[in-house]
Parts: sequence; structure tokens; C-alpha cells
Amino acid sequence: MSEHLVALAGNPNVGKSTVFNALTGLRQHTGNWAGKTVGGAEGRFSHGGLDIVLEDIPGTYSLGMGSGEENSAGDFLCFGGAEAAVVVCDASCLERNLGLALRVIEAVPKTMVCVNLMDEAESRGIAVDLGKLGELLGVPVVGMAARSGRGLDDMKNELCALIRAEDCECKAAAELPEILEAAVAELAGLLPETPVSARTAALKLLSGDVGFAEKAGLSELPEVDAVRERLLAEGFGAERIIDETAAAVMRRAGEITAETVRESRSSDLRDRRLDNIFLSRRFGIPVMVVLLGIILWLTIVGANYPSQLLGKGLFALGGVMSDGMKAAGAPGWLEGVLIQGIYRTLAWVVSVMLPPMAIFFPLFTLLEDAGYLPRAAFELDGCFRCANACGKQAITMAMGFGCNACGVTGCRIIDSPRERLIAILTNSFVPCNGRFPTLIAVITMFFVTAGGMASSLLSSLVLLGIIMLGVAVTLIVSKLLSVTVLRGEPSSFTLELPPYRKPQFLKVLVRSVLDRTVFVLGRACTAAAPCGLVIWLLANVSPGGISLLERFSGGLSPFGELMGLDGVILLAFLLGFPANEIVMPVIIMGYLSGSRLTELSELTQLRELLTDNGWTVRTAVCMMLFTLFHFPCATTCLTVKKETGSVKWTVVSFMLPAIIGVVLCTGVNFLMKICI
Repeated sequence: MSEHLVALAGNPNVGKSTVFNALTGLRQHTGNWAGKTVGGAEGRFSHGGLDIVLEDIPGTYSLGMGSGEENSAGDFLCFGGAEAAVVVCDASCLERNLGLALRVIEAVPKTMVCVNLMDEAESRGIAVDLGKLGELLGVPVVGMAARSGRGLDDMKNELCALIRAEDCECKAAAELPEILEAAVAELAGLLPETPVSARTAALKLLSGDVGFAEKAGLSELPEVDAVRERLLAEGFGAERIIDETAAAVMRRAGEITAETVRESRSSDLRDRRLDNIFLSRRFGIPVMVVLLGIILWLTIVGANYPSQLLGKGLFALGGVMSDGMKAAGAPGWLEGVLIQGIYRTLAWVVSVMLPPMAIFFPLFTLLEDAGYLPRAAFELDGCFRCANACGKQAITMAMGFGCNACGVTGCRIIDSPRERLIAILTNSFVPCNGRFPTLIAVITMFFVTAGGMASSLLSSLVLLGIIMLGVAVTLIVSKLLSVTVLRGEPSSFTLELPPYRKPQFLKVLVRSVLDRTVFVLGRACTAAAPCGLVIWLLANVSPGGISLLERFSGGLSPFGELMGLDGVILLAFLLGFPANEIVMPVIIMGYLSGSRLTELSELTQLRELLTDNGWTVRTAVCMMLFTLFHFPCATTCLTVKKETGSVKWTVVSFMLPAIIGVVLCTGVNFLMKICI
């Protein structure tokens, strides 16, 4: 039985990925901001005797020559080989969604429209006449509430009927000016067979879409030049054709909406009231800072005990494994490499990373699922525009709190190559999940002396201040880059503010654990395992009776003292390049002159060890600064190389925060020596 390829299209935030998940059973992450789904996802399902391959193409507002999402979606609809398309619309904002639907209907004659979020629209007093909508569009229309599965079977039945139908006629999206309409019809009749409707192909050629012309093999047709010259003589250049087409489509979308949508009462009163708070000039940013502070406080309070319990369990298991290897007669060096080196490093990384990630990611995802994150990006857009950067960088920066590598990957949502590169180079200026434990430990030991709830609250406030410093430096460095090596003006972008929605707690929990926590933890463990081997070798290879760990730390001491640190701390950061989580364990091992990573169960023990080795408040301040500003981890560097395709920019991303960290630490160390 042959498979039928169907494209799933739609604007961002219409529940397209939820529809995809409901049909295919796959778990596809849904993001509440434009361009979250940058690449397509593929799934399969069977219904009515047909095997259907569903391609979830990027969410976009148009199929023109614009953003990466538009190009990717347009390319798949034109050249992806789909025999049918499904356009998902939001019932509560149908007019805006119909612009894309009309374009797709014109390009792919076998198209159906899925009006999703019917339940939300009804709760807001919005009624959609689906029968009338289908009549005006000339294609099958079904209503759905994909989250609850309502209308899913109807959609499958209509889709199977559409696939089985004979070839459908192309339906004009909207009526263009008479001269332009005549030229499009003339050129459509002259074109050879095209991968999309002849009308769409003609409009793309007249609009100057060079990419489409080359891919369709239509770049050297004298007929196109002749028609284009006649239009130009009438004042219809490529830019005007694009504007006229867009205006006609949106005009038609408005006419259809006026005939099919009824609102019985104010449908957005609740959203407006909330936006008066979250988007207020007076309260917007303070509320955002408070929400971040609450997330940090919950993470600190909630992760402390589970982290200790998990660490004790994993290290106890390591002891059992070590005893087992010794009982089996394994060589000492083999037990040392596998257990004392690799396993103990992995155990530390897991015990330190897993609990805070398991709390931070779900909380962060709840804000995303509720529709708040795009509003946070809107609030910070002005700050980033002042830095000649893109407001979407606020989203990628926020992603960096969980993992800088994920934040770098998320920079794909930024269309401008210049602004995308700025976002990539500055993403590591905010602390990732691997740096939080070190920051929290130093704050608790040296700056917060109260106990209980007061301690966790004060720790959260100090940590929030450190994060705000990272954000400030991100803006400053973005501005410096934009006026020097990456000059340019900030670009505009469309950021849709979705309606506030009740988060799906169970799905958020599963998605954040599987898609983020496990993924990031697995990548960290992959980097930490070989690092554990290197650390064990450095601690146990002792030429002349002095371990390599001591020799290297001694060589770095002059540089460390200049920065208010010492050689052991600098060596720990270098050895922590594969995973930031192991910086503190290496420091402990270096001070104890041990041959393996060591765990101190109480912060009082750790503080005593640090102060015995010369730590002061000045050391703690410089330690926090360098933890915040130092070279990104190996995973992030590899991700930068993959995203930029450039060794040069990867080196810059490595050196830039390290240089800033060295300069700041040296300056603060000098000032504190004078003042204290």
C-alpha cells in the first residue's frame, strides 16, 4: 500500500504541533512564539485504508520571500511532493490565519482547513460558521479542539476523502487589480508544468522570487521577461506586485471573516486585563524579574534535599561497585579509571544537575505553555533594539538558563544572520544549569548567614542579582559587537502574543523531563565521562612524587592570584570544560590532594576547607564573577560550530566571555584589595 504525503501548515501558536501529535502519536514540542518550529517533523498514521505521512512544516504567516520559516514552508509546499495540505487555524483569531490559508489553497488545490481551538473560542464568546466558511473557501473545513481530541475523527475522514478525490481546481486567493490579474492569467497559460498551481508559479515569477524560479527550472523563460516588462511599464514592479497580492489576500480574509465569525461579547477582556499588568511600562519588567526570582527560589529550595539524597545513593553504589571489582581481582588501575574516575564524575554530574533541572525546566515550560514567554520577549525588545540586536534574542537568552547549547540552537528563530550571530556569541553570558550549583554554594557559604527559609530567600535574591548582571553584560556586549565587527541596524519582526491558556501540567511535566532534562543531562554525561578519566590520570600520575594536578595548579597560581583566585580554581575551570558541574569537585580534590573526586556532605565542611586554603570574601566574589563569565562548555562550543559552520566564530564565542571574565575579576580584585 502506497503512502500519501500531506503537509501540515499554519501560523505560529494555532496548535499545529498539538494537531500533529494527536494524529501521529508523536511528542512534538510546542512553543508559544513565532518560529519555534524551525525544522519540520514527520509522523505517520493510518485511517480509512490509507497510510498517511504527515509533515509538520514550520509555522509561518506567509509563503513569500522573507524569514527562514517562510522559505522553509514555501519550499516544502512547492517542492516537497505533498499531494495535499492541511492548514490549521485558530478559531479565536481566524482573520489573521486565513491569510496563510488562502495562499496555501491557491498553491495546493487539494487543501483542507482545520479550525482548531474551537473550545477556547466558544469560551470567549466567538462562534464560527464552519459550513459557510467551507463554502466561501471552496475546500473542506472541520472544527477541532486538538487538546481534547474533539473533531479528530472528522478531520481524518475529510482528509482521506480529499486524498481520494479527483484533481481539484486551483482557487484564486483573492482578486488582484485588473492589469495584474490579466498578466498572471496570461503567464500561467504559457508556463510548462510546475510543482504548484500555475497561478502561484506565475505570481512568484512576477514577484521576483529567484529561488523559486531556479528550483522550478523556470529561471530562463523569455515569456516571463516579456510580461514583467509590460507590467513594469504600467507601474507594477516586483515590490508593488508583492504588496498588491498581500493586500488582496488580507482583504479577502477580512470579507470571509465578516461573513463567518460572530462575537457575542468582548472575547479578550481577560487577556487585556492580564496584559495591562504583564505588558505595563511600569510593572512589566518588575513582574518579569519577580517571576524569575520565584522560579529560582523554588529551584533552590526544591533541589537541595533531592540532590543530597541522590548523591549519597550514587556514591554508595560506586562503593559497592568498587568493592565488587576488587573482590573479582580487577587491577587497581582499572578500578581507579572506571569507578574513581569516570563513574564518580558521572555520579557528581547527575546528582548536581538532575534535581534542579527537573524543577527549573517544568516551571519554565509552564510559563511558556501559559503564553507568558512571548510577552517577556516583547518587554525586552526595546532593550535589545537599543543594543542594535533582535528582540527574539530575549527568548534565546532565556533558553540559555537551562542550557547554553540549547540557547545557541534556539537562535535559529532569528532571521537576520548578523543578529543571529550576536545572539550566539553572547548566549553564554547568562548562567546555565551547570553553573547554578557552584553559584548557589558560594552564595550560601559566604554571603548568606541566616538559616532556613530566610537563607533560601536571600540566596535567591543574590542569585537573581548575578543573573541581572549577566543580562546587562549581554546587552552591553551585543551593542559593542553591533557597532564594531557586526555592524547593522536592528531588524523588525512579527511576534504574535498568543492568548493566555491554562497550562497542561501533566504534558508539561512529561515534555520538560523527556525533551529537555534527559536530553541535556545525557549530553552533559557524554562530555563528563572522558573528563573523569583525565582528572583521575592527572591526580594519580605523580612524576617525582608530585601529581600532575599539583604541578599544573602550581603553574597557574600567578595568573589565579592576579584574578583574586588561585591555581587550583583556574585548573578546575579548565578541567570543567566538558561539563561545568565538575568545577567544584575538582577544587575540593585539589585542596585535599586526593586521587579521586570528593564529596563534602555539608556546606559548613566545604566552607571550612575553602577558608583553610585561603578563600576570603574577595575570593568568593571573583569566583562568582568567573563562574558567570568564562568560556562556554565543550557541548556549547560544538553547537556554535554546528550553527555557524565557522571555526573563527567558535573561537570568538570561546574567548569573548573568558576575556571579559579575566578583566572583571582582575579589576574587582584590585579594587577590593584597596578598599578592604
